[in-house]
Amino acid sequence: MPDLAPAGAEGSAHLAGVPDEFQRLWTPHRMVYIQKGQPGADDCPFCVAPTLSDEEALIVARGEHAYVLLNLFPYNSGHLLVCPYRHIPLYDEATDEEVAEIGSLTQTAMRVVRSVSHNDGFNLGMNQGAVAGAGIAAHLHQHVVPRWATDANFFPIIARTKALPQLLGDVRASLAAAWPREEN
Repeated sequence: MPDLAPAGAEGSAHLAGVPDEFQRLWTPHRMVYIQKGQPGADDCPFCVAPTLSDEEALIVARGEHAYVLLNLFPYNSGHLLVCPYRHIPLYDEATDEEVAEIGSLTQTAMRVVRSVSHNDGFNLGMNQGAVAGAGIAAHLHQHVVPRWATDANFFPIIARTKALPQLLGDVRASLAAAWPREEN
């Protein structure tokens, strides 16, 4: 095995915690999600949300098989989640109708966020299982995270704080207002 330690650390590859080329982000606070277990349908926040008002649950749009809501712990302002109504953990357990609507809602979410926020790009993704990083692995959800060229800075690292320029309720209201309505 090659010694991946940086220059000046010769012969120290056998020591635990020696720096290498990986930039690790230690997040011990995530252990709370891992250790507490996954919610059942009765206490799942993604099953409860659709039973509440859109404003109370921060729901931006509802479809027949899935809905869109704001993440309570956003990476960036406008961080949305697209969830099926059904309590399923994995993408390959979704019906064809759910997959199609999750895809369609994701596309619409991107268009709406871009029109409201003028972001430069997106991160899209699903963490399948707790081992893959899903905080709520028991209920499938797609992340739609808007990104700006200037959104990464020192503040989260130095101050352990993420500056978000809008309150969640205000973000929900602006995105819901911009969401296209079906013509009857």
